[in-house]
Amino acid sequence: MKTNPDASPLAAATESMTLLVAAVIVIDRQNGRVALIQRGPHAKFARGSWDLPVGKSAPGESITATAVRELGEETGLVVDQADLRLAHVIHSSFGVESPNGFLTVVFAAERWSGELVNREPHKHSRVGWVAVEELPDEFVETTGTALRRYLAGADLLSLVGWWTADPQRAPSVRSWPVGESWAGDQAQHDDAG
Repeated sequence: MKTNPDASPLAAATESMTLLVAAVIVIDRQNGRVALIQRGPHAKFARGSWDLPVGKSAPGESITATAVRELGEETGLVVDQADLRLAHVIHSSFGVESPNGFLTVVFAAERWSGELVNREPHKHSRVGWVAVEELPDEFVETTGTALRRYLAGADLLSLVGWWTADPQRAPSVRSWPVGESWAGDQAQHDDAG
């Protein structure tokens, strides 16, 4: 890796860090629906797929502040940090904008204000309320898994790509209850490949 002599001493460290991301499940339990975005034709990945409101953490920003900011920027919905509840954690060993992996903390919020609007039409084709019984099949796999597991009442951790060094061989998203060992599943996958 080439280094820039004018770069700060932490540049090499931050270039190798895992990307921190926040996503928000805004759930309207009274009407049985969730707020979703559909990724647009210019999206960096998963064009046309549905997703949760999601975005990268800014330097020095808490993960709950990231969740609130990204939700507002993308959908116009406003939630208070105190109303966020941890719903799921996704840890991937690779990503489109994060060759060293990403950690997405997925929150759920049942209280919000504002009207659902597409505030980033250059990124998203549309936003909308979707019935929980009618979730789209074309969904970003990691956040889709997190949403479905949350709706099923499971508090889980999803690990993506950690059981193989080759992302081309990485299986679909695997989820485990927090604290449950996944070493047996890892060994089984490694033996199969």
